[in-house]
Amino acid sequence: MAAPAQADALGPDERDLWRRVQELWELTLSPDAAKIRETLHPDYVGWDMSSPSPHRREDAVQSVASAPGRTRAYNLDPLSVRVYDGKTGVVHYRYDATVESGKGRCISVSGAWTEVHVKSGAGWQMVAVSGRPDPASTASEPPARPDRTNRQ
Repeated sequence: MAAPAQADALGPDERDLWRRVQELWELTLSPDAAKIRETLHPDYVGWDMSSPSPHRREDAVQSVASAPGRTRAYNLDPLSVRVYDGKTGVVHYRYDATVESGKGRCISVSGAWTEVHVKSGAGWQMVAVSGRPDPASTASEPPARPDRTNRQ
């Protein structure tokens, strides 16, 4: 098994792609539908495998921009960051996040995620995602106000 990708050991294209992944997570802290939409390719299709079927671009925008709860903190662990021919990128990573529910309570969520991006004149745009939260990760509740945000 290959060693996890350390962000500081990545090449320039891979670092640029990993930065984009981090920017997307930053958008979940203060969601802006227009900015989220810009990051997604018009033909984007993703699948949170906890759902019965994949979703389209506008579904993804709405799930982040109008969700009743908000991401309050997160940590990302890159496992593999690859760029092919300078224009297609695939990122596999694990995440831990604190998410506020619509009722003001916070829950801890962790899981695995894969993102596929294409590079154009506008930079990296996401074309596909797939993953899911770990089954037991939503069971724990941290304090309603996390002491600090642990982001990479």
